[in-house]
Amino acid sequence: METAALIVVLVILLALFFDFTNGFHDTANAMATPIATGALKPRTAVMLAAGLNLVGAFLSTEVAATVSGGIIQEDSNTAHLMPSLIFAGLIGAITWNMLTWLLGLPSSSSHALFGGLIGATLVGVGLSGINFGVVLSKVVLPALIAPLTAGLIAYLATKLAYLTTRRYDGKPDGRSGFRWGQIFTSSLVALAHGTNDAQKTMGVITLALISVGWQAQGDHRPHIYVIVACAFTIALGTYLGGWRIIRTLGKGLTDVKPAQGFAAETSTAATILASSALGFALSTTQVASGSVIGSGLGRRGSAVRWRTAGRIAIGWVLTLPAAGLVGAVAAFIVVVGGGWGVLIDAVLALAVIIALFLRSRRNAVTANNAFSEVADSARAIEVPEEPPLTPRQARAQRARERAKAKEKGAGR
Repeated sequence: METAALIVVLVILLALFFDFTNGFHDTANAMATPIATGALKPRTAVMLAAGLNLVGAFLSTEVAATVSGGIIQEDSNTAHLMPSLIFAGLIGAITWNMLTWLLGLPSSSSHALFGGLIGATLVGVGLSGINFGVVLSKVVLPALIAPLTAGLIAYLATKLAYLTTRRYDGKPDGRSGFRWGQIFTSSLVALAHGTNDAQKTMGVITLALISVGWQAQGDHRPHIYVIVACAFTIALGTYLGGWRIIRTLGKGLTDVKPAQGFAAETSTAATILASSALGFALSTTQVASGSVIGSGLGRRGSAVRWRTAGRIAIGWVLTLPAAGLVGAVAAFIVVVGGGWGVLIDAVLALAVIIALFLRSRRNAVTANNAFSEVADSARAIEVPEEPPLTPRQARAQRARERAKAKEKGAGR
């Protein structure tokens, strides 16, 4: 029992570290577009994102219940293995999270977590340890549907925004009101992120507590001390680590206009909040990216850069199996080595984390190496500097040309 208790403590610490990495890996993206459009200064945006993630973590526990009581199936024969397997799964998630953060590869912290847990459970327990029905309905299908839904909503919202303000076409500051609206919508995105991403860590910790009897078997809601710990950890990660992405983020989204950013953020927040209420464990980065792509397509004359879009999609698809592979290897070490296997995993994970962190400190953050998945998604849409004329503008231009020609003819 003492060994199990020690492993649970390690799981809690590692889960909180994952929560921290989630903060700097994902959450800064909530403020990508308002920084790009000048609605918020970077320092203000980071502080606002951190504070609202903290608040959002207290608003819902549906996603936490999905993680702790749905994805992994526990029984009396495998309960003793669960703390070690959760530990191995977290190693897979964190390793992939930090590696993609360092290399600037598109990824999803959420899918890294699920991949690590599923890979570790498959090695330690087998197929019977995974509730594939819940994985399909609460993870896989939302991962496919949510970005498309967010993109469609953002596309329609952008079209509507430009349609209702078409009298400002050609005027540089005609739609500046949307810039101030972005302060509200981007704040809503940060709040929504807290209701979904912080919950996943709560669910992992709750699952570990249940596996050793420290929480009732049928009680899948996180206790208040778990909620507080996860909320403050993701907020701290957002504030401290988000600078690597957010300091120069405006240079990665130079084509985003206030009306477009407003539409994208509204779509992102609505999709995440609705999913959190239903217990869907989303990748908030993918939802935000889908919204940015959809809003980009909503502007006249835009086109998809399929090479860039394909690279982003491949990165997303690889996340779950890649993290699952690392989690499976870590679980294999645990299964073979027992308690020593956990120790070996801990030492290896610590070495990898330190090595990646030290490697990340070699290069200063510049416009060339700062990375955001949301900013990268914006590059998947090609928007002309001068969008094509609307039918109304074309008619007005032809009328002006005819009037000028008539004046010239009269002058002769």
